[in-house]
Amino acid sequence: MRKPLLALAVSAFGIGTTEFIILGLLPDLAHDFSISIPKAGTLVTAYALSVTLGSPWIALIVSRWERRRALVFLMGMFLMGNALCALAPNYGLLLGARILTALSHGAFFGIGSIVAAGLVPYEQRARAIALMFSGLTLANVLGVPAGTALGQHFGWRMAFAALIPIGLIAGAGLLRYLPTQKPEPIALKNELKAVLRPGVQLVLTISTLSSVAMFCVLTYITPILETVTGLQPHAVTWVLVAFGIAITLGNLAGARLSDWRQVPTLFLGYGALLLIFLVMPLAIHNVVTAVAVVCIFGAVNFAAGAPLQARIVEQAKDAPNLPSTLNQGAFNLGNALGASLGGLVLTQGYGYQRLSIASAAVTCVTLLVVLAAAQLERRQLRTIPTSLETPENSPVRPPW
Repeated sequence: MRKPLLALAVSAFGIGTTEFIILGLLPDLAHDFSISIPKAGTLVTAYALSVTLGSPWIALIVSRWERRRALVFLMGMFLMGNALCALAPNYGLLLGARILTALSHGAFFGIGSIVAAGLVPYEQRARAIALMFSGLTLANVLGVPAGTALGQHFGWRMAFAALIPIGLIAGAGLLRYLPTQKPEPIALKNELKAVLRPGVQLVLTISTLSSVAMFCVLTYITPILETVTGLQPHAVTWVLVAFGIAITLGNLAGARLSDWRQVPTLFLGYGALLLIFLVMPLAIHNVVTAVAVVCIFGAVNFAAGAPLQARIVEQAKDAPNLPSTLNQGAFNLGNALGASLGGLVLTQGYGYQRLSIASAAVTCVTLLVVLAAAQLERRQLRTIPTSLETPENSPVRPPW
């Protein structure tokens, strides 16, 4: 099943690149359209809100389709959105094109997670989802730096145009290698009931809080490294490349641990993250320790990504389309809230060193929610006979 998972990973690479590439192109866009940087930044906010609020509706529309067909359709939306971005004659049309592209984002990862989980045995689900999400993490290592450099040298339109062949390759791979997966009968009532389950709500809360804690620091990582650590801009670029490699490795490692035990992986991961945030104010003053703590921070945080996506598919296995898509919206909502929290800390005059303290406070709340999830799972398992098998013919595993 490596080829189907590779096709999903290539698709994730393209979507991840188009999401974050805008960050390096904002000055060029602002200059070209004669707008301010804050107004250009609306392109970032609109994308995140479109994933959060719009993608669930797209997921419901295509949920009745054969899943390979649905994923190819979503890649078609991705292609159309990026083509319109490359050709947009004004800011308004560019904004609309970004919103269109974002609508495919959450729905693709939501349905793609279900497809990836269905390709492998029950006990390998988290690893399969992580392999798909490795495309998203590699986008930060390769896609975003390459696209930014391309846009800076040949114009920002070329950066979006370069994503079109990636989308074509991904779409062809999905058509060629994905097996047919007929969707189970979908009812909006069942999907909404699945979203309202306590286990699903807890996962959505953890996803949101973890992204808030991460992006409170990550949004301002460049000025932190330049102002506090004293790195030159070209050196910061290489630190971000190392960060991208670290989150890729963390994503894969977290998936293997999750296939062993989900809740302990989350609890230990966020416990380690809490310690990292607490030592970060001291570590960022030295180049070696700053680079080390940034990479460890990224690896540990992304180690929870695949477990959370696998867990929500498991918690809503009879109606997973909407919950799985909403989990992507939860991550993006956390991104926006984390950036806002960091901005609030800075505008109050606390400085870059206090950002990680705010993230530590959010991580403490995240740990409490993880504990609540563990307690809920224990109560659920008490009602299940120990000899009961899951629909995938795998024994029910205790959370600890």
